[in-house]
Amino acid sequence: MIEILRPGPLTTVQDLGRAGYSHLGVPEAGAADAFSLRIANRLVGNLDDAAALEMTGEGSSLRFETDGFVALTGGRLEATLDDAPVPMYQTLAVKAGTVLECGRITFGWRSYLAVAGGIRTAAVLGSVSTDTLAGLGGVPLAAGQHLETGAHAGAPAFYMRHPPYYPQATVLRVQAGPQQDWFSADARRLFATSAFRVLSRSDRTGARLEGPVLAHDRDMELPSMGVTMGAVQVPPSGQPIVLLANHGATGGYPLIANVISADIGAMAQLAPGAELRFSEVNRETALELLREQETRLDTSLLGADPALLAARALMVLAGQHTSLKQAAVADGVRRIRIRRGD
Repeated sequence: MIEILRPGPLTTVQDLGRAGYSHLGVPEAGAADAFSLRIANRLVGNLDDAAALEMTGEGSSLRFETDGFVALTGGRLEATLDDAPVPMYQTLAVKAGTVLECGRITFGWRSYLAVAGGIRTAAVLGSVSTDTLAGLGGVPLAAGQHLETGAHAGAPAFYMRHPPYYPQATVLRVQAGPQQDWFSADARRLFATSAFRVLSRSDRTGARLEGPVLAHDRDMELPSMGVTMGAVQVPPSGQPIVLLANHGATGGYPLIANVISADIGAMAQLAPGAELRFSEVNRETALELLREQETRLDTSLLGADPALLAARALMVLAGQHTSLKQAAVADGVRRIRIRRGD
């Protein structure tokens, strides 16, 4: 069990979503950055689709009521376990009664906390994902709430080598949208060469962008059609919206492009005020980038490294012995600085 002491601005339970119901008008929802969720789950020995916590803008404060393993991934935040700093992208052992305090997300916008065994709550259409648009699968967490966790079965990893980093000025790869020819040559040029800024009105439904106006070249009305995560739709204002996890099953605005699957996580990690540009790639390149991402996931999670285990033991000793003064934790790698005591 986990007790929520402080939920943060928006903390929700998420898995990989409700696949297979879009034809009934039910969107997939699920983690906005599914890649980070999958990493977190593998670090604690869960299957990829186990439910975890998605924290937006700022982390949460939680008390663990049982022993177990946890992992933090996604946007970088400062975290402490019973006031001792802990790294991200590394498996952490927790004891009953300990408190994990997660602060502001400094690089990125969404962080994920996976618990060995996953979070157990009532499923809706095969998923426990919290859909904040459709109102399916629960509501954002609140202080005092208790979450049940499942039995831990899989073997945890130890850490991720070269974890992802989410710069707040980036280029997203896209493929041409089905209505790209609805836009003038000038609008297509502006889309391909201009910088856009993420607005604070963005949410899990879509990232609203501000930049040059992308004028439609046609005035005819577009019938509603199925849309996917990553679709870049352009409403009459000419300011694009990139659809995220809670997008509706259908949309009626023309789509100038679609962010490729391998870059969806990077899109979801852009905080309000972040800058992005778009670069068009072909289908073969998009598939190759997705294969590279899957290979990275399969090969970058490592088991217990003797040197890191020794460093962990030394940090414990440093916390117990007055002559060892300082331990530093950064970017998922423990770096120890030891000074002679007075």
